[in-house]
Amino acid sequence: MIRPIDIILAMALLTNGVMANPLPKANATYAPVDMAQVRLGQLLFYDPILSGSKTVACATCHHPKHATADGLSLGLGDGAHGLGPKRMIDPKNLPEQRVPRNAPALFNLGAHEFTTMFHDGRLEADPTRPSGIRTPLGTEMVQGFASVLSAQSMFPVLSPDEMAGHYTESDVARAVRQGFLTGEDGAWSLISARVAGIKEYQSAFEQINGPGHSVTFTDISDVIAEFIAFEWRADDSPFDQYLRTGEPLPKGAHLGMSLFYGKAQCSTCHAGQFQTDHDFHAIALPQVGPGKSARFETHARDEGRLRVTGNPADAYKFRTPSLRNIAQTAPYGHNGAYATLEAMIRHHLDPVASLKAYNVAQLVLPDLPNSQDFRATHDPDEQAAIAAANELSPSNLSEMEIIQIVAFLNALSDTASLAGKLGVPQTVPSGLPVDQ
Repeated sequence: MIRPIDIILAMALLTNGVMANPLPKANATYAPVDMAQVRLGQLLFYDPILSGSKTVACATCHHPKHATADGLSLGLGDGAHGLGPKRMIDPKNLPEQRVPRNAPALFNLGAHEFTTMFHDGRLEADPTRPSGIRTPLGTEMVQGFASVLSAQSMFPVLSPDEMAGHYTESDVARAVRQGFLTGEDGAWSLISARVAGIKEYQSAFEQINGPGHSVTFTDISDVIAEFIAFEWRADDSPFDQYLRTGEPLPKGAHLGMSLFYGKAQCSTCHAGQFQTDHDFHAIALPQVGPGKSARFETHARDEGRLRVTGNPADAYKFRTPSLRNIAQTAPYGHNGAYATLEAMIRHHLDPVASLKAYNVAQLVLPDLPNSQDFRATHDPDEQAAIAAANELSPSNLSEMEIIQIVAFLNALSDTASLAGKLGVPQTVPSGLPVDQ
């Protein structure tokens, strides 16, 4: 039986006489959540107690004020204060470097399809592993997590640039720098003990896990994952409504949709309801910031997926981001290289030419004295390597077509999801300040 909505969707596949790729179905499925864990996870998500210096929360770089990101090309973690573009360094605790990659948004991570985390995919669901999770860190690091979404929280708390902090400022920072991560005296145990030492948190975990329960780091990460999965479900944008009921899009957005799924071939990679194929691609994005090389190396390259797989064919590949609420989550790219959607679209039209002409003035970066943010940008060998890995052939769009695609991308905004369902708590059990 052919439904009226199917006829409407089929008609949308033709614009300017060009047959487009099939539109996705608005049929994402989600894991169920436990509300007791969600409410506890909300408090811990906004509580700086999880950071070495007790000054950085998960929400510092993933705040609803900035659409679950931070509004920066590259953020500042430990050693700074404030939110988003207003974040400033602490002269008495100067950050060693910026966070090497752009803070990704958190929308729809409770959907079953999101099984890969981070720009390079260094954390992935893998049912062949005893833990169900694969990471280059090894099997010990992923034991006991309820999900990939839960396991991703281990990375920020163990990162000196994000939450762990400077070597001398806390027991957590010292444990991380000395490589003591798991085990009795490891960073996770120290963080867990902090949380368990707060009566309200200990009581909440006992209500979930039983009387006398000893709080572990995976307990903490599991409830934070439950909160993220519940809080930021964004699947009711105008585009979703169009897919479900045929509710018309504005004319410009409708034309942009046909370009997106047709001539412009955006959906080749930005596929599915949330516009991601969950795969990795090299599109010659310029390198800025400290990169992801080991600290003892003297260059600032970020070779993306290669650092995970060791396969030279994966050099400079990064995960296709979901485009849900994309209009609110600038800057764009794995390192926030582009400040506007229009600039990011133009890069896709001729990535190598765009790489060569890149202007760092469009970066959104708080001041950080003596940074080495542009070493790779000005390295001709690195630029050549990035260009050689590019997968996208040059293409053409008119100025009007670019405007129409931007209009469609705006139709991917589920504005009701931006603030989250529970919102920002006024206080947290630790008594530490909550960024509002």
